[in-house]
Amino acid sequence: MQDPAITPDLIAAHGLKDEEYQRILDIIGREPSFTELGIFSAMWNEHCSYKSSKKWLRTLPTEGPQVICGPGENAGVVDIGEGADGEKLAVVFKMESHNHPSYIEPYQGAATGVGGILRDVFTMGARPVAAMNALSFGSPDHRKTRRLVHGVVEGIGGYGNCFGVPTVGGEVRFHPSYDGNCLVNAFAAGIARADAIFYSAASGVGRPVVYLGAKTGRDGVGGATMASAEFDDTIEEKRPTVQVGDPFTEKRLMEATLELMATGAVVSIQDMGAAGLTCSAVEMGDKGGLGIRLDLDRVPVREQAMTAYEMMLSESQERMLMVLDPALEEAARAVFDKWDLDFAIVGETIAEDRFVVVHKGETRADLPLSTLASSAPEYDRPWEPSPVPTPMTPVEEVEPMEGLRALIGSVNYCARDWVIRQYDTQVMGDTVDLPGLDAGVIRIHGTNRGLAFTSDVTPRYVLANPVEGGKQAVAEAYRNLVAKGARPLATTDNLNFGNPEKPRIMGQLVGALDGIGQACRALDMPIVSGNVSLYNETDGKGIDPTPTIGAVGLIDDLSERIAGPLLDGMLALLLGAEGTHLGQSALLAEHFGQADGDAPPVDLDVERAHGEFILANRTLISACTDLSDGGLALAAFTLAESAGLGVTLDVTGTAALFGEDQGRYLIACTFDAAEALMVAAGQASVPLSMVGQFGSDMVRMGRDEAPMADLSTLYRGTFETVFG
Repeated sequence: MQDPAITPDLIAAHGLKDEEYQRILDIIGREPSFTELGIFSAMWNEHCSYKSSKKWLRTLPTEGPQVICGPGENAGVVDIGEGADGEKLAVVFKMESHNHPSYIEPYQGAATGVGGILRDVFTMGARPVAAMNALSFGSPDHRKTRRLVHGVVEGIGGYGNCFGVPTVGGEVRFHPSYDGNCLVNAFAAGIARADAIFYSAASGVGRPVVYLGAKTGRDGVGGATMASAEFDDTIEEKRPTVQVGDPFTEKRLMEATLELMATGAVVSIQDMGAAGLTCSAVEMGDKGGLGIRLDLDRVPVREQAMTAYEMMLSESQERMLMVLDPALEEAARAVFDKWDLDFAIVGETIAEDRFVVVHKGETRADLPLSTLASSAPEYDRPWEPSPVPTPMTPVEEVEPMEGLRALIGSVNYCARDWVIRQYDTQVMGDTVDLPGLDAGVIRIHGTNRGLAFTSDVTPRYVLANPVEGGKQAVAEAYRNLVAKGARPLATTDNLNFGNPEKPRIMGQLVGALDGIGQACRALDMPIVSGNVSLYNETDGKGIDPTPTIGAVGLIDDLSERIAGPLLDGMLALLLGAEGTHLGQSALLAEHFGQADGDAPPVDLDVERAHGEFILANRTLISACTDLSDGGLALAAFTLAESAGLGVTLDVTGTAALFGEDQGRYLIACTFDAAEALMVAAGQASVPLSMVGQFGSDMVRMGRDEAPMADLSTLYRGTFETVFG
């Protein structure tokens, strides 16, 4: 098949600007072949090169005494101390987006998002132990939302359940800004021996480059380029760029890979994710300062007459690439034969800085390898600060039960039972706390120690005030871990924004990263991995900025975690000041239909002090939750409802009940424990006050009341009523 002529339209279709194409000509001194154009397009698109965000990502804190490996590898690695046998262990984790594919083909887009993030973890030598997801959809009444919700949730459940990893947490939100571009952010964490982490940098000249896993097909060709572009009315034409996943093959691939690593045959290894064979080979060579030569005639394929272009850009799933110790080839091959997976030597490492691709005896690409990765374009895009938020329009006082019903009857704040039921939350037998309030918890297998996981962001805060919104996303993740009695360790970020070529959007990204960086430093939660997803727009309309923060915490003794039981008669204590801030609040959005005012300010010193108070006194606390969306009223309701109890709050006033001031926790404890906590709070100079009591079968706030049974029916039934 003859390659098409390189025309301006073809260059534009590959997502390359005129100046970028000129840069290619300057680098190679000639016109590229069609395959070379595809390779440059794959490596230089936003999804793979981070060309609009690199400058600002470098400002984030990525180091700490607990960090073994920060950003730059398949996933981050953090020390978690000793395992059951006394060996040093590490948690390996990352969050990554699969937004564009999930909007085009929700089931496979979401499923392969899960598959990709799991491979990122076990490629490092870690067995996955937990998964989460953060999902953002359009308005419930939008014509596509129901299909997207069903497809995405079923895709996540279908892949994760078959693979056999528990889903322990996540988020689901709805807002019109996602009508044309849903967000699917997938998180996975695994546990590995700290002295047995595997990296992707190739080493050694003349070593075999080995293809592992499933065969290559035409699914996903151009997927990374598609993920770096806005949507328009040609969206349906992009369906072939969505990958197709097979969780049973992935399960075999994981077992084979972990077994292979134990043989000592692996020199370096890389998941074939975005841009497939191209990105994995180039990144391995570039990190090791080596060149790579590939012979595509040796690549296992499942479709006939595939071209070099298709093979290099295919994003078929369940594939890996590794550099092999040639002395152990037969042992390595035997492992993959046993698991009935492909094992093919498809190339070798070379001393020259070249990326050479040969197919059917012809050289289809011969490029300087380093220019494809570390020398990709990097932009300092113009940006403008977000405008000062408009003052909040005053609102009338709300009857407490009226405000509460508006929240728990909304798809944004009702229970997620319908979603959670579709996920296996207890496979592997180490889940300690199920998805629900604050964070999910798993046991570190064979020990009495645990890991807690959460993900958080409040997009309306980030839209109103990117710096404070970025700080708040980290601070809420911190509080969610602390509320379980977990010591926060580190974070991963998934930065979802619109078109960075628009100064307003770029300003949102810059501001949010400023806030995230401030909070991660102040709270000792370095960013160890992450993902940037830009161009989340349709017909020029962008999503609300959504920089999702995934966070991991450590519980040294599971018997001391904060997990109840919450019993009848226990007191309700508020750590923090009385609520005052209604700007950009959930009540404002759900009851009044307003989205104005500023985001609540985040005092990071207060966050740290209040978090340390909770951790220092956790044995006195029976149950705890942080105050975020919906303020004290929603926190008290959800904590009581989860225990099958009522609650009485001796607090009046709309702002006091529904204000979303930060740095606050609701504590449930016995009378004696409350006395001890009050003494401790005085010594620590933190504000702690009694605000009510748990018990009975009613919810009472001031003089307003309602049966908990009625409210619980609304809370538990809303999501299924709308989407079930």
